[in-house]
Amino acid sequence: MCKVMLIGVTFLLCGFVSASATERPVAPNGISLYPDYMSWKVVAPSYREDKGHIRIITGNDTAVAALRSGAKHLPDGSVLAKIAWKAEKNQKFPVATEPGSFVQVEFMVKDAAKYKNTGGWGFARFVGNELKPYGKDAAFSGECFGCHLPVADNDYLFTRIGKTP
Repeated sequence: MCKVMLIGVTFLLCGFVSASATERPVAPNGISLYPDYMSWKVVAPSYREDKGHIRIITGNDTAVAALRSGAKHLPDGSVLAKIAWKAEKNQKFPVATEPGSFVQVEFMVKDAAKYKNTGGWGFARFVGNELKPYGKDAAFSGECFGCHLPVADNDYLFTRIGKTP
């Protein structure tokens, strides 16, 4: 069965259809949507109060291995995806909040040389069910990077791998 259990919240991931490799949307800075991001390992859940979004952060094998090892900085080749849904109350169990409609997926791609002006990270966002690339031109990544500046001492990452016993 395709699902991920996170702290009592079940995300059904099978029904999500990603674009094929030939149809992948591309952000204005050249980063393509990673079609396999839903099959990556879950790093952690998050909730963004100002947006009312439930999110999961997934990582490719390189990123997850580095996070699990406690690395202070992720190596080149690390990619993280942040998948966001509108938070909705469960109709049958109103004290539970669960993912509603899909909002967007964002990527952070580590390449210290290529993205030296943004802390070694490239950013991309794909919005809505159409996975429309965000931004008018490559300068949009400055907006992303600006939000990540407060966590510069954590390799510009807000999220670390969720701890479990």
